[in-house]
Amino acid sequence: MARSHPAYEFRRGQLQMAQAVEEALEEKRHLIVEAGTGTGKTLAYLLPVIRSGKRVIISTGTKNLQEQLYFKDVPFLERALFGNPTSEGAAAVFETWDSSAAPKPNHEGARRLSVCYMKGRNNYLCRKKLYDLTDQPVLSGLEEIEHYQAIAAWEKTTHSGDRAELAELPEASALWHKLDARADTCLGQKCKEYDRCFITEMRRRAAESDIIIVNHHLFFADLAIKLEAEGAPDAGVLPECGAVIFDEAHELEEVAGSYFGISVSNFRMDELARDTENLLHREKLYTPQMSGAIQALRERSQLFFSLLPAQEGRFAFDTRREFLEENGDEFIALNHALSRLGAEFEQMPQKPDEVFTLARRAQQLQVQLSFVMENEDPNTVFWIERRGGRGMAGARRRSSDDKGASGRTNVFLQATPIEVGSILRECLWSKLETAVLTSATLAVGGGFSYIRQRLGLEHARELIVPSHFDYESQAILYVPPTLPDPRTPQFAAEAAGVIRRLLEITRGRAFVLFTSYAQMNDIYDRLLGILEFPMLKQGDAPKSALLEEFRITPNAVLFGTSSFWQGVDVQGEQLSCVIIDRLPFAVPSDPIVAARVKAIDRAGGNAFSDYQVPSAVITLKQGFGRLIRSLHDRGLLALLDNRILKKSYGRAFVESLPNYTKTTDLLKVEEFFGK
Repeated sequence: MARSHPAYEFRRGQLQMAQAVEEALEEKRHLIVEAGTGTGKTLAYLLPVIRSGKRVIISTGTKNLQEQLYFKDVPFLERALFGNPTSEGAAAVFETWDSSAAPKPNHEGARRLSVCYMKGRNNYLCRKKLYDLTDQPVLSGLEEIEHYQAIAAWEKTTHSGDRAELAELPEASALWHKLDARADTCLGQKCKEYDRCFITEMRRRAAESDIIIVNHHLFFADLAIKLEAEGAPDAGVLPECGAVIFDEAHELEEVAGSYFGISVSNFRMDELARDTENLLHREKLYTPQMSGAIQALRERSQLFFSLLPAQEGRFAFDTRREFLEENGDEFIALNHALSRLGAEFEQMPQKPDEVFTLARRAQQLQVQLSFVMENEDPNTVFWIERRGGRGMAGARRRSSDDKGASGRTNVFLQATPIEVGSILRECLWSKLETAVLTSATLAVGGGFSYIRQRLGLEHARELIVPSHFDYESQAILYVPPTLPDPRTPQFAAEAAGVIRRLLEITRGRAFVLFTSYAQMNDIYDRLLGILEFPMLKQGDAPKSALLEEFRITPNAVLFGTSSFWQGVDVQGEQLSCVIIDRLPFAVPSDPIVAARVKAIDRAGGNAFSDYQVPSAVITLKQGFGRLIRSLHDRGLLALLDNRILKKSYGRAFVESLPNYTKTTDLLKVEEFFGK
């Protein structure tokens, strides 16, 4: 690597991590590694993965890291290790998935890498749906017609079927949802387009690959599908492997919980009715009986979901028993409507293959609805979420429930595991030869007991690799000593004044990060027209567009919430300041957080010190991690919450942070910037 990379610099922590990963792979052990920013952890695990000769899945938390691995790191290592004769590197060869991507010897006889980069199924086009729409177009307006024409032309030339190739297709396209390859509408081997299917090709490519690069959502969606299908041959798209690298592993609990849970919504009911109607029209199988069954499902669903508690956002559904006592007839009627639709499917004299898929969906909805409404599993929290319009943020689903018609309210009945550790212990850690969990933020107070307990990972080696950066000279952490408690009404006005002064010192060039939209909007409005620097705010444009504008706008200040706390990389002087409004404790009223707190306390633990504080520590480390991204970065970190100084639990935060220079004196901040 030293000979191959023009800017190579030796990093002892990178070598230590690579040796630990190699030992874990050789000895078939699990490993947890916190590798500080600047360690170069991707190369530290890729090198031993390649040397091992094993098939390995690498699961990441963000698309950006997937792309870095596939388009940059793997091609570099292939050239360095195997003398790859292709000047464009591995990525250009593998991207098209053509036959030339098969593993082959290079000019010295060494085997070249075969690498696959995979996304969730809803990122890929379903050819059968496209062809069915060609025969029986069901398009809404000129915009959908234009999108359809673009997709139809693209389908003739694409090798991957990945919608990312369609730059002109809007992210919120309603047409794409009618054409994507999501699992609940897939016919599998019964489909006449099976051999040409992009998912089939993706599965084949994965089966032939040495390294399979996915994200956590795809990994756990695939695992959940396989568990539900109990070994069915077509279940899932990821091949069996002995080793998995989980990069950005601090996200695993949240992602795993969302996919091991159940979500039933009015949108899924409507979608089943719509898909049934479209099939019957296309195949000319429409009957009065079927029409009545579809109409009954729509009416019963609309009535049932309208009767659910009407709070906004996410809230616990602790009154299920009382709800059923009052509205049991409506619940039974919706169940009967699903049964009636299934019975009509059964009685159809001619059954296209799609009918069996629709019947399975009706039965699955019936089972899941009953579970959410009637089950008393003590390790499950039952809750409701209301969201209006298409594509609203904040939920991760196995289906595309949040793609409903714009302007309507979608209601989700949710059942989520309170504690995923026991599930992961049984269905994942015990099945893998090696799991490597790594992130820049896994340790709390210098240890891994928190992450071990939350993820059920009992037997694993541990390693903390210090960062390559000199945090003491590169960053100064400022905590204003006299600001009021962030939970008080006085906080916003005084915090706005402190933020303004800090931004004057740093000449903008800042992220101002908040734990809530309300606080962000309040302080943004207070500074609008007063602050002399360009102001950008989350929600005014897509995240990628805001980041690009921030990078190219001198002295810009970006106001953001959770989306900008992690997975964002801005190097250089353009980002010289990160201000965080308060210690990022999870919202205690959130139904999942509240259920976890209750479960820990009931088991004799202390939820605040065992769960709430460690979780907030990791989030704070992520937020502060935006600032120092290279040896040359330098800047200010400001936490406007002086509970870190005054409360006993503040020590857990301070001891878990890198060794920044720390001060409560604004003059020291001015000196740091040479003011």
